[in-house]
Amino acid sequence: MIGFLLWCILFILCWPLALFALFLYPIVWLLLLPFRLVGIAVGGVLELVWAIITLPARVLRRV
Repeated sequence: MIGFLLWCILFILCWPLALFALFLYPIVWLLLLPFRLVGIAVGGVLELVWAIITLPARVLRRV
């Protein structure tokens, strides 16, 4: 909601820049999407490795 309000203020103050930002936002989002997917995958792998490393300690604690 704040982003939309900021865009409306920008549109009132400088409408060509606001229209350019409106056009450019989806393109930038699409360009950054692979990096987000890689980040999600790397985060998942790191959590899996952490779970495997700490598994013996958790098993011993419950025994």
